[in-house]
Amino acid sequence: MIQSKQGHKSGDTVRLRHRLHEILEQGAVGSHVGAFVGRGLILLVVINLVAVTAESVPEVGAKYRALFLAIEMVSLLVFSLEYALRLWVAVEHEPHRHFRPKGARLRYVLSPAGLIDLLAVLPFWLALVAPNELRIILVFRVFRFLKLTRYSPGMRSLLDVIRAERRALFGCLVIFVGATLIAAAVMHVAERGAQPDKFGTIPDAMWWAIVTLGTVGYGDVVPVQRWVLLGPITAMNGFLLLGWSTAVIFAVLEKALARTRNLSDD
Repeated sequence: MIQSKQGHKSGDTVRLRHRLHEILEQGAVGSHVGAFVGRGLILLVVINLVAVTAESVPEVGAKYRALFLAIEMVSLLVFSLEYALRLWVAVEHEPHRHFRPKGARLRYVLSPAGLIDLLAVLPFWLALVAPNELRIILVFRVFRFLKLTRYSPGMRSLLDVIRAERRALFGCLVIFVGATLIAAAVMHVAERGAQPDKFGTIPDAMWWAIVTLGTVGYGDVVPVQRWVLLGPITAMNGFLLLGWSTAVIFAVLEKALARTRNLSDD
């Protein structure tokens, strides 16, 4: 009899955990509860972003301090509860079902989604115990914006494609970094005598290289020696690099859109 009751209780726990997983992940098709929870969390994230932005204005922050504190406390409770529930139901996540409960939960904690969920609550919990001079960590509440990726199918598809094409995107980054180092090193050699405060070291010259390759061209740092043509040459290379990188990024976006359309058709 005792074993029967324990088995019945265990079965109820498993069913509850499975149902909560469906609600949080909106896995059950047509689940009104899951849709309501998802939209509610999206709304709470948006309210948080608006509150954090408005609170940075001294007059607004002082006038509505109680309101902003209430929003933060409610958000802290909701996001903390969400994180705890997601940690509990991690064993129901399809890629983790063959792991032991502890292993599945550890993989959720270390996953990008788990880290984002943790960042949604960690700054405020740390601020409660941190000295006043370290309460600047509350600024990291804006990372709650990343939670929107969980509830947007389009953004999830885009992130999946970016993850799949990470080698091409990383290649763009490596080439840009390499071009920046080369341009900065050449300009350091050419201009260090005339402008030691701006090109005296390669790290100093990297500022010029970045804004030139990025075709921003602030004009605060310019070459003055006979190597002045290095500026236009570097800018032209920047146009080529940006054009190539843009082509790669658009190809990634096109794959994401195509995958989203295929899922919609299915």
